[in-house]
Amino acid sequence: MPDAGDEQRLHPLTFVVGAVRELIALVAAAATGLLVGGLSTAFYFALTGLAVGLLFHVASWATFTYVLYGDRIEFRRALIGRSVKSIPRDRIRGVDITASLPHRLLGLAVVHIDAGADGGEGSLNAVSRNEADRLRGVLLARDAPAPPRRVLARMRRRWYVYAPLSGAYLLTPFALAGSLLGTAYNLGDDLGLITRERVENLGHDVVGLPTALVVALTILVLIAMPVMSVIVFTLFNWDFTVHERDGSVVAERGLVTRRSVSLERRRLRGVELADNPFERAAGVTRLGALITGLGDAAHRGRLLPAAPRAVAETLAARVVGDVPGPLVAHPPAARGRRLIRAVAPPVGVAVLALLAGQPWVASLCGILAVLAVPLGLDRYRQLGHATDGARLSVRSGSLRRRQVVVEHGALVGWRIRRTLFQRRLGLATLFAAVGAGDGGYAATDMAEEDAVALAAAISPAWVTPFLEVPPEPGR
Repeated sequence: MPDAGDEQRLHPLTFVVGAVRELIALVAAAATGLLVGGLSTAFYFALTGLAVGLLFHVASWATFTYVLYGDRIEFRRALIGRSVKSIPRDRIRGVDITASLPHRLLGLAVVHIDAGADGGEGSLNAVSRNEADRLRGVLLARDAPAPPRRVLARMRRRWYVYAPLSGAYLLTPFALAGSLLGTAYNLGDDLGLITRERVENLGHDVVGLPTALVVALTILVLIAMPVMSVIVFTLFNWDFTVHERDGSVVAERGLVTRRSVSLERRRLRGVELADNPFERAAGVTRLGALITGLGDAAHRGRLLPAAPRAVAETLAARVVGDVPGPLVAHPPAARGRRLIRAVAPPVGVAVLALLAGQPWVASLCGILAVLAVPLGLDRYRQLGHATDGARLSVRSGSLRRRQVVVEHGALVGWRIRRTLFQRRLGLATLFAAVGAGDGGYAATDMAEEDAVALAAAISPAWVTPFLEVPPEPGR
C-alpha cells in the first residue's frame, strides 16, 4: 500500500481500455480511406489512427500522476507545461466508482471525486479495483469509527417490469433510435448517398404500404415500447443495491457498466419520493437523496429507481428517519385555485380561437378544459404537510408528485408568500429553505395561520420575534 505523499500513476492497462475506445475511430478512419482511395489508403488511415491513438495514451499515462496527502489529493500533469489541481479532503462530497465492460474484464475502475462547486472535481481513469476501493475509503474516512457494511435495500428482478410506468424509460429507446437515424442520415448526406429522389421514392413507398401492414407495424411498435423500456431499465439498474459502508450510503447499479456512488451520511439532509399517476396506481415510487453540494443530484442521488412504496419508505427511514404522517390536508380554498390554474389556460386559448374564427381549435381547447378538471382536483388532493418534531414533509404535484422529507436541522430559513388572490382567500405558501437538493421546498396554499404556526413550531427562535404580540388587557 503506498504511503501518503507518494506519487502514483494510473494502471498500465489503461492503454488497453484506450485501445478499445480507439477501435471505433479506427473503423471510421478505415471506412473513410476506403471511400477516398481504396484498400491501401484505408490501411494507411487505420495505421495512422492507431499510431496517433497509442502515442496519445502513452503520453497521457506518462505525464499524469496523483498524490494523496493527509488533507488533500493532488492531480499533477506535466507535458509542455506543469499543472497541479488540489482537492481538499474536507470538501469532498462523494467518490463514485464506475467500471465499463472493458474495465471490469481487466479489473480496473474509474474514480470520480466530487467536491462541490467550491472544491471542483477530478477523475482517475483508470486504477485497479482495489486501489479504487482504497481511495474511496481513505477520502471519505472520518475520525469516528465506521460501522460495518450493511445492506439497506436491494431491487428484486420482478420490479424491472415497472419500467414502462416511467415515461423516461419508455421513450429512451426511441430517442436513441432517432439519434442513430439522424446520424446515419447526416453521414449519408455528406457522402452523397442520400438524394432528394431517393427520399421521395421512400416516402411514396411508405404511403403505398397496405393498411394491414401499417396496423401490424403500429401494434409491433406498441408492443416493443414496454419491452425495450424494460431492457434499458435492466441495463442501467441491474442488481441495484444500497448499502452502508465507511460512514456513507453507497448505491451500486448497472449491468454492462457498473457504477458505485457514495453519499456521505453527514451531508444527507433528507429524501424525495416521486411518482406519476401510473406509478401511483401501481403503488410504485422512486426515491432520491437530498445531499449538500452534490453535482448531478438527479442521477447520483438516486436511492431506488422504481420500487413498491412500502419498500421506498422503509429505505427512507433507514437513511434519514421515519416519513412523517399522516399529511395534513390544505384548506378547501386551495381546491378552487388548483382548478382555476388547470382550466384557465385551455379556456383562454379557446376564447382567443373563437375571436380569430377558429372554431375547431376552440372545440379542442374546450375538451382539454373538461379533462383538466380531474387534474386540478387531483392536484388539490396531493397537497399536504406534516412534521413529527424531527423532520418536515411537504407534498405537491399530480403528473409528477413529489413528497420531500427534510430534517429540521437542515432548514436554513423560511419565506411566507401571499399573492393578492391568496390574501383574499386567507392562504399562504410556506417556503422552507434547505442547503441541499433544489435549495428549498414549498407547502403551497396552506391556511395563513397554519403556515405561520408550522414555521414557528419548527424554528421558534427565528419566527417568534416577528409575530405580533397581542396587547395586554386594559391597554
